[in-house]
Amino acid sequence: MKVDIKSFGTFECNVGDRFETLAKKLQKPDQPLIVAAKCGNLLRELTNEIADDCEMSFVDLSHSDGEKIYQRSLSFLMIRSALKCFDGIKVRVEHSLSKGLYCEFDYSRRLTHEDYELIQKEMEAYVAADLPFEKKNLTVAEASKAFAAYNMTSKVDLMKFRSKSDIRVYELDGVINYFYGYMVPSTGYLKSFELLKYDDGMILMHPTKYSPFVPPRFVESPKIAEVFKESEQWSDIMGIGYVSNLNTLIIDDQHKELIQIAEALHEKKIASIADEITRRKKRVILIAGPSSSGKTTFANRLRIQLKVNNLHPVTISTDNYFVNRDKTPRDENGDYDFEALEAVDVDQFNKDLTDLLDGNEVELPVFNFQTGTREYRGNKLKITEDQPIIIEGIHGLNDALTSKLFKRDKFKIYVSALTQLNIDEHNRIPTTQTRLLRRIVRDNQFRGHSAKRTIGMWSSVRRGEEKNIFPFQEEADEVFNTALPYELAILKKHAIPLLEQIGVDEPEYSEALLLRKFLGYFTSIDDDDLVPKVSILKEFIGGSGFDL
Repeated sequence: MKVDIKSFGTFECNVGDRFETLAKKLQKPDQPLIVAAKCGNLLRELTNEIADDCEMSFVDLSHSDGEKIYQRSLSFLMIRSALKCFDGIKVRVEHSLSKGLYCEFDYSRRLTHEDYELIQKEMEAYVAADLPFEKKNLTVAEASKAFAAYNMTSKVDLMKFRSKSDIRVYELDGVINYFYGYMVPSTGYLKSFELLKYDDGMILMHPTKYSPFVPPRFVESPKIAEVFKESEQWSDIMGIGYVSNLNTLIIDDQHKELIQIAEALHEKKIASIADEITRRKKRVILIAGPSSSGKTTFANRLRIQLKVNNLHPVTISTDNYFVNRDKTPRDENGDYDFEALEAVDVDQFNKDLTDLLDGNEVELPVFNFQTGTREYRGNKLKITEDQPIIIEGIHGLNDALTSKLFKRDKFKIYVSALTQLNIDEHNRIPTTQTRLLRRIVRDNQFRGHSAKRTIGMWSSVRRGEEKNIFPFQEEADEVFNTALPYELAILKKHAIPLLEQIGVDEPEYSEALLLRKFLGYFTSIDDDDLVPKVSILKEFIGGSGFDL
């Protein structure tokens, strides 16, 4: 057979050869590790046999798919090692934190530094042994029995909602586990990792798309970590931590109260933020967060709560302070970079803000996106001390945007959808996945964009977030988590028809297929009217009570 490999050329191989054979032959020591292959637009494990002549490409650790495969495989290696070191231990992969995974352990005693060192040494021994991750098909009953043997209760519960009679699992050194997605062929691939004791658990650090050779340096994010803790408390209040809990509530027709509790918790948190702004007499409120976090609805709800406190906020958009198109910076591809701070006339923005805070009347600009120029149309504003200024924009947490303002006047809020729901104890739901589904639904609903277009732009969106938003998240005075534990059950019916429109011959197909499989875990909530009009979710599915 002849295989045309992107960036490498055409090679001959024999029937029965695996993709791994070619990968090992072509892997260069100075290039990121190859962990999977793509035939056409379908992701393939390296253990798969090459079936026919094909055009393909390799997936390495500089790709998001490659990072996920490595992270998933490393998680199983860590879980297997912990089980070998401590009989009866239960491992929970909770959430991401500083480019790593935060994990906790249920055991008869609290684990120490020495215990984590023992787990790491066991992991290193498995890497040296280069044991295979063996893929197997089991019946649901067989899988449930295997999971129960290691007290993987949420996996057992999840099997009750599986529509198929069988399931693909992986086995490592006698332990069977289920993971949502593909694995590397063997433990020998997982040479680069680090374990760090943190808080009540540990951080599992691994190479990333942006650091494909070694794990990036761990940077403490105490405010983000605190929000995740708060989310766990909310999950306890609502009795929901895993998808099986949510599905059970929906089937038992108890999801209406879940929606009410989740929305009430959001409102309570927004009210407390408004109270803090009022107490501290903050004049400028800066709101920033990654794409599809629900910033617009959050800003509207905060405005209402500030009015409850007898304040009369006004809103200013940084978009109206874009520099004229001919002065807009360009990215590495030569395209206009509207997300760069240099795309904003920072000097004029600061002058207008300081003039407003000094009690002067200011004529605010309006940016004409058709002509690419800033215009003045007589839009004048003068504020009093009971009128805080709300500013929503990607650079809100970066002090360079408001360099002329005193810190005492500013209150910065980071808004993100930090998902508190997980598939099971070892399969977390990435925040980016929820945000992407939100954006797919919103872009189709309000902008007429296909899911193909939204997925195609997502990597560019993520690059902008890594550069302009995430480095500043710990600068926030408050962090607001917009994730709702029931939202994926609502988004499912909106997103799947859009994802099904992406054909197998399109580059976005593998991501669309992954999202469809992911949504398959959820029992759908069919009635959108159960979602309050002021909910952040309405920003994406439509029907919001705010003018968005």
